[in-house]
Amino acid sequence: MTTIYVIKRDGSREEFAYEKVVVSCLKSGATLDAARKIAKIVEAEILKSGKNEITAKELTRMVLELLRKENEEWYRNWIIFDRAVKRRKTEEELG
Repeated sequence: MTTIYVIKRDGSREEFAYEKVVVSCLKSGATLDAARKIAKIVEAEILKSGKNEITAKELTRMVLELLRKENEEWYRNWIIFDRAVKRRKTEEELG
């Protein structure tokens, strides 16, 4: 199977971890089923693209779009968490 790498904001690379997407979605309030579904869709989209790497920003954009489709509140929770805990303005970053 193809290994997918995430290029992090600091330029380092790490292997894509399905579980990390699931955990991030759970932290935003998503149900376990919804979190797994989102992670599977994201992983499939990356593999379908034929690329073996994705930037953290692109990955976040994909997850947030799916999260927003599932539940607007989960999407907002993610944005609030990023602002409060990670001191990131995710919405501005993603344009």
